Amino acid sequence: MELIRKNLIKQRKSIKNIENDRLSRKLLSNVQKIARFKNQKKIAVYLASNGEINPKYIKKFLESNGFSVYLPVLLGKTLKFAKDSKKTKKNKFGIDEPCASQILRAKSLNIIFIPLVGFDEHKNRIGMGGGFYDRALSFKQRQKKYRNPKIYGLAFDLQKVPKIKSRPWDIKLDAIITPTKIYQ
Repeated sequence: MELIRKNLIKQRKSIKNIENDRLSRKLLSNVQKIARFKNQKKIAVYLASNGEINPKYIKKFLESNGFSVYLPVLLGKTLKFAKDSKKTKKNKFGIDEPCASQILRAKSLNIIFIPLVGFDEHKNRIGMGGGFYDRALSFKQRQKKYRNPKIYGLAFDLQKVPKIKSRPWDIKLDAIITPTKIYQ
């Protein structure tokens, strides 16, 4: 798994900034096709790092339409979500986080868009390996009929792999969205 992760991160990082921007813009159009934003008030995205597809156009769309936007923050080994603020700080991995004002647990959100390192057509994912999202979303395994939050993975098309072996603690996504395709 580590070798696959390293290769996928390398491929993701090889995408030039201008191409990442073009594909990130296309991503918004697919997000708008699947995500039911009408009654969803609290939506989390992430600040792109390490070559991730950038959700900045999704974030701008949400902000311009009056949604409350939250970003992931690390509190020790726990991933929570802070209301977006213009002021950020670096976490222990060098990733920007908002200077927290209002912090929520994942179950308090309506939609969470998460970055991926890799994925397969069955909505299994490879993350960075820290298990932060899996721990934050573990309540979804215990609540079979829990509707919120909807979890959407965002990725480049080149991050798709033939098969990912799912482990018991892995959280399955509601969909994976790329610039050209939606996997439901």
